[in-house]
Amino acid sequence: MASKNYYYGFQSKTKDLALVEPHDEECVVDRQRCLVTNIMSEFQEYLNERSNHLLGYPSNLNCNHLMDLSPLLSFLMNNVGDPFKESNFGLHSKKFEVAVLDWFAQLWEIEKDEYWGYVTNGGTEGNLHGMLIGRNLLPDGILYTSNESHYSIFKGSRIYRIECQIIGTLITGEIDCTDLKEKLLFNKDKPAIINLNIGTTFKGGVDNLDLVIKALEECGFSHDRFYIHCDAASYGLVSPFLENGPLFSFKKPIGSVSVSAHKLLGSSMPCGVLISRKIHMTDFSTNIEYIATLDTTISGSRNGHTPIFIWYGLNLKGRTGLQKEVNNCLTNAKYLRDGLNKAGISAMLNESSIVVVFERPLEREFIDYWQLSFLGKMAHVVLMPHVTMKMLDDFLSDLVRKREIWYGSREVQPVCLAEEIGASNCACSIHGNH
Repeated sequence: MASKNYYYGFQSKTKDLALVEPHDEECVVDRQRCLVTNIMSEFQEYLNERSNHLLGYPSNLNCNHLMDLSPLLSFLMNNVGDPFKESNFGLHSKKFEVAVLDWFAQLWEIEKDEYWGYVTNGGTEGNLHGMLIGRNLLPDGILYTSNESHYSIFKGSRIYRIECQIIGTLITGEIDCTDLKEKLLFNKDKPAIINLNIGTTFKGGVDNLDLVIKALEECGFSHDRFYIHCDAASYGLVSPFLENGPLFSFKKPIGSVSVSAHKLLGSSMPCGVLISRKIHMTDFSTNIEYIATLDTTISGSRNGHTPIFIWYGLNLKGRTGLQKEVNNCLTNAKYLRDGLNKAGISAMLNESSIVVVFERPLEREFIDYWQLSFLGKMAHVVLMPHVTMKMLDDFLSDLVRKREIWYGSREVQPVCLAEEIGASNCACSIHGNH
């Protein structure tokens, strides 16, 4: 591991990045252009190095295929308004967007004439839109979500001023349906807006849709008194390709699903997809005359490049290619967990998961070098398609070597993670099982 402080990000060797007003003299302009070009070259080198050491975040960095689309960067493309209704702004990619939406609708098992959706700028926008539909359908509804939900869910509850009931979780990160039932019964006079996590942010825990629906029904909630939004940011493209089948589907009484496309699929710009039921959008749209289209999305102007990135990626990979990538990610997750176990390091991997949780490294420099996400005493690695066996071997070797320095004197002991990941996964001096 190189000795360098990565916490402050890119720092140019040439000059600071303050904007400089160009002068009229040709020679000065040429000098400025040369300087800017050099800074961009430095930045690209920085990005290349950082890309080789990104383990803690769910982003697929295999985006070289998108270089084929670089000529499109010379065009402004704005998919303003509803994707199913063209506007009088001619530079858009709505036909590509609808093709992408059709693909996801089929993947998540909802008929073409029954769904509505759009390409978002990421999982958060999809979550906000799904919650907004739920709030509009059930204005006095209470939001129920687990304490391991993405922060955008709690942000949405504040923005929309929805009362939020936070539900406890199991060791896996999955929602505790016993706690959910207790809170549903306590508030049975008000409708329920449920945020269901299809892969929690930190542990990759998957809320059991069938158990949640059962809890709602047993507590006396008819289908018109609850709305379920599925936050499938990371697992929306993993779940359909698992051996034990999809973990969610529109064949069940869910209202909307949000996924991030820059995660498993890969995109050089953050983006995502929201799919919901068309019937819920009846009173949701407003005709905007001066753009000659409908306002149905949270953002007005929308990126016209990202639908093409998604469309291109799905065309190149297809379901077969995605299946191979999911299988490879699952294999690498087991490989990392087994390597950590062999080294005597506390680690947890949920069933059919691509997230490995382990003890938080002591050094912030180490965390920043490998770009690990951390929470309390835990850190995690997300096994994305760009993560290779060599990266994992280098990481394990680096971690083992560092731990000999951190714990070699025995003055400091590895922390106990029994409460966070379960005693069976903890390798501390008390629970050590490896």
